[in-house]
Amino acid sequence: MNPQPAQPAADLRPTAVVLDEQALGRLRELDPDGSRGVLVRVLAAFDTSLARLLGQLAAARDADDARAVIGVAHTLKSSSASVGAMALASACVEVERRRRGASDGATVGLAQDVERLIAEGEAALAAVRAMLRA
Repeated sequence: MNPQPAQPAADLRPTAVVLDEQALGRLRELDPDGSRGVLVRVLAAFDTSLARLLGQLAAARDADDARAVIGVAHTLKSSSASVGAMALASACVEVERRRRGASDGATVGLAQDVERLIAEGEAALAAVRAMLRA
């Protein structure tokens, strides 16, 4: 019997993050002249929330808490898309789907899922912070 080749590890490097211009455009439409600072306020709120949720992901990984990972992925999914962090939103969709499909309490691959979310989250955080500094 031929042994199965080892499966390659998933690439955990974050996708090059460029915030989606269409998503940012929708936010700009809420405050066309920028006088109310909607874009800056939304990005700043996302920055704060994402930083907190990345800490929760690390804690969930350390505790092998798949339910907490599902919760964070679900929370980040729409907020990431709303600010244009599409790679993070996509990773959240995939991780949430995979975790919900796992047998109850299964933690196989959990650390890898969390590492992907953290990598994408940190890349999105850097992109958002760069916009806030501009």
